[in-house]
Amino acid sequence: MTQKQILWMAFITAAGFLQACTSGSDSNSSAGSLPDQVSYNFDIRPILSDNCYACHGPDANKREAGLRLDIAEEAYKALEENPTAHALVPGKPELSVVYQRISSPDTAMVMPPAGSNLKLTTREIQLIQKWIKQGAKYEPHWAFVAPKKPALPLIKQKDWARNQIDYFILEKQEQKGLSPNPEADKERLLKRVSLDLIGLPPSLQLMDRFLADTSANAYEKIVDELLRNPAYGEKMAVHWLDVARYADSHGFQDDGYRTQWPWRDWVIHALNRNMSYKDFITWQLAGDLMPNATKEQLLATGFNRNHKITEEGGVVDEEYRVMYVTDRSDTFGKALLGVTTECARCHDHKYDPFSQKEYYQLYSFFNNVKEVGIESVIGGPETYAKKPLITISNEEVKNILTFINKQDTSRLIVSVMGDLDTLRKTHILNRGAYDAPGKEVQPGTPKAILPFNKKYPKNRLGLAQWLFDERNPLTARVYVNRVWQEFFGKGIVKTSGDFGMQGELPSHPALLDWLAVDFREHSWDTKRLVKQLVTSATYRQSAVITPEKLKTDPNNILLARAPRYRIPAEFVRDLVLASSGLLNKTIGGPSVKPYQPPGLWEGATSGRGLLSVYKQDHGTSLYRRGMYTLIKRTVPPPSMSIFDASNRDQCEVKRLNTNTPLQALIMMNDPTVLEASRVLAAKLLQENSPANDKIQKAFRTIVCRQPNKKEMQLLSNYYQDELKTLNKPIAEKRLSVGEYPLPAKTDKIKLAALMQVVTTIYNLEETLSKT
Repeated sequence: MTQKQILWMAFITAAGFLQACTSGSDSNSSAGSLPDQVSYNFDIRPILSDNCYACHGPDANKREAGLRLDIAEEAYKALEENPTAHALVPGKPELSVVYQRISSPDTAMVMPPAGSNLKLTTREIQLIQKWIKQGAKYEPHWAFVAPKKPALPLIKQKDWARNQIDYFILEKQEQKGLSPNPEADKERLLKRVSLDLIGLPPSLQLMDRFLADTSANAYEKIVDELLRNPAYGEKMAVHWLDVARYADSHGFQDDGYRTQWPWRDWVIHALNRNMSYKDFITWQLAGDLMPNATKEQLLATGFNRNHKITEEGGVVDEEYRVMYVTDRSDTFGKALLGVTTECARCHDHKYDPFSQKEYYQLYSFFNNVKEVGIESVIGGPETYAKKPLITISNEEVKNILTFINKQDTSRLIVSVMGDLDTLRKTHILNRGAYDAPGKEVQPGTPKAILPFNKKYPKNRLGLAQWLFDERNPLTARVYVNRVWQEFFGKGIVKTSGDFGMQGELPSHPALLDWLAVDFREHSWDTKRLVKQLVTSATYRQSAVITPEKLKTDPNNILLARAPRYRIPAEFVRDLVLASSGLLNKTIGGPSVKPYQPPGLWEGATSGRGLLSVYKQDHGTSLYRRGMYTLIKRTVPPPSMSIFDASNRDQCEVKRLNTNTPLQALIMMNDPTVLEASRVLAAKLLQENSPANDKIQKAFRTIVCRQPNKKEMQLLSNYYQDELKTLNKPIAEKRLSVGEYPLPAKTDKIKLAALMQVVTTIYNLEETLSKT
């Protein structure tokens, strides 16, 4: 027997001793939490993915000891270093080297290695032990298996459920001994659904009408009314603009102006008319390749041209062209498949079963665009869009593209998709370098998701058909998860941009699959899906949290209460403008430049082009919705950035829920907030009513509910204190903010005092939160 074999026998003996010492551990408290049947997908794979796949996963270049643990056949076979041993021996953990190594007390033998800063917990070791005992059965990654519509689960409180969603939610709650919150009161519920569906607070008239409606379907009638509101398309478009990395500048150093806003108008229009998600995506991916493509279908492909484009001199043309193709390919993976395909650009994916070859096969669908890396120089109108492009005439806006809000006679050009007449060859790029082409590849898709059907054309239209193939496991799941995220704050899969091995497991996998299949069965109808979510009992719960629920479910994974979080940046602005009466409700059109601290653009620019100097807009353009604020990528709008809006550099499928002290500085000092406070206060002063009635109306208009007695007392006392302490110079200085004119013959002391009260109400946490 060789010395190496003697060492192995000694190690196995030691591991066997450890196994004997821990064989009774199933009776202790830690083992008591182990599931009866251990699942590879939900119990084992996350452990292996986090701790083992970096060295023993899909990436052949990083693989150690020739051992691969993400595939059953590889894990079962004899080890290269010791043909008498096996990483996994189904049913026998004591003979499985994986278990021997993870449970070893020897720091020289234990896995993960002592120097890796990774360590398995006792429970994780016991899970792997039990899994091996039960046969070490592998399963395909859950997200790569086409969803099937499960039966509704059995629940005890059947009278609570309002639709199928509630069955899945309540089942999990009952398993944990929780029960759902009662329904939110009508005022809070109306504010919640109004902010969620149109991004605006409800008007006083809508509040009064809803409160007075005692019919059983009063809430459903409000939901239908909001879904018909043209502001619905604007609200739902904001998330898609993040996904599509929409901005009003090209990016990079010169960061010149671009005219992609007609594409944004199209997105709003498509969402308002409830275009099926299938058509919505297909047109954006491949509208130019559709038979007899219309101008609208061509415009939709602007989605794939929203990426950053350089205008700097001295760059390598091919380097940047490859960068554009890479951006489109990566956006496709993240936005529509919810996977991190970009990790396979330089080498095989370390965690997911995507090879570098498959990455470039997917990349090839976007590699035939008739574009160059560097085009023209910054300056005139010819640089506002980059080839390929379309020119939209006034006649077309009047008769065909009527949804485009074009208000002048200038030439309107938009960057869109358009392929070369001849096929550009695609090569694997060694190490991802643009100048290191390797083996040529043909268009294809990752086999682990779904092999590309030979019947589909090998272009972007065929890719869209593959995407909506009923066997594709990701398309419907990824989209319904993100819609869920929009209404509940986080997705059923928390990592909404990563459904792969490193992503979070779904909190309610059966619900996710039910929603995905139901969505597909009903013609990819987004408004129907949205209505399902907001009319569920789950959505309609109160956001009040009890100490028991905070302890049992601190992150509200089980949704035994409604989520509460700060509304996104654009809607903070919208709420302020709408409640004050300043909001310009015009839909679509070019982006605008509202108030901004001086010198920001000038201090971060090359000094060339239309966007080198910030020229603030005036009049009603100052009061457009937040989504229309011009986004210059190198210097995004500061008030938006402080509320953590996307700077649109790349595809972003999820924003952070944030609440920082700097946001309070914006709400107390931003000219838009102060001007809105002044305008609302002036309107209230013109009404023939007592001061307390004015304060009460301001509170209700902004917070969307009646103030309680204590709140009224505090605000009333504050108003009286302001009246006593203010003098005319201070009042005039306070009232000087903003361009909206002051009413004639106004008592400036009263106006400044009431303005300060209104500003205080705008700064309430409840004002800026969805509750």
